[in-house]
Amino acid sequence: MKMLCTCVAFGALRLMAADPFSGTWKIDLSKAKFSGKPTKVEIANGTYKCFTCDPPITAKADGTDQRVSGQAGFDTLNTRVVDDHHVEQAAKKAGKAAFESKITVAPDGMTATMEFTAHPVASDKPVTGTDTLKRVGKSGPGNAFSGSWVTEKAQNFSENGLVFTLQQSGDRLKMSDQTGASFDARLDGKEYPYHGSSQNDHVVLKRIDARTIEETDKGGGKVLSTARMTVSPDDRTMTMVVHDSTGGIATLVWNKQ
Repeated sequence: MKMLCTCVAFGALRLMAADPFSGTWKIDLSKAKFSGKPTKVEIANGTYKCFTCDPPITAKADGTDQRVSGQAGFDTLNTRVVDDHHVEQAAKKAGKAAFESKITVAPDGMTATMEFTAHPVASDKPVTGTDTLKRVGKSGPGNAFSGSWVTEKAQNFSENGLVFTLQQSGDRLKMSDQTGASFDARLDGKEYPYHGSSQNDHVVLKRIDARTIEETDKGGGKVLSTARMTVSPDDRTMTMVVHDSTGGIATLVWNKQ
């Protein structure tokens, strides 16, 4: 009996080791780090410009919906200048709200907060949160928000924006989150459908080693981001390094629940 129990336990441990990604994961925002290329914007002479967006955006900043093309997740953008230090933006896709943001630049112009509300296409519950931005270099012309910014920290995210679930079985990985987004893909470097997202329509997964998977998210035929996910030896944490199409890099730590 003792030998049988030992064998069963050993088999369970081997199964766990071969299946490190399965489980529900929650991000630890306090450990998030951001780097890479800054976001460069300008609001001057009644025009909003995002030089580092993919593709770049130029649109009137007059509080009306402006048509933009080539953006993942939205096709109109509304930029309203409240005053020199406050800007509000709202985006839509096919007439439906995609996101809203309220940007407040500090009196010294060196930091800014961005309160956002995102509207998932597969859920009626929005995702909310706040990003703190830090200026890089000199300010630009016009509004105090003009210039180059990097994300310093992310906080106050709603629960539905913090958690997702993975189910790994052999060379297959399934993902689902609380906004209704999901995929079911093999780790073979081929494209598979990505459901419930306004940005991603396909995903590509590659196994790097037993504890590392590379995920490439695509939308509209182009790569939007690439993430390398590595699970710790004790299976309790996962580190994800995300490179987006605008040159930004995010290093995120997730805890298994």
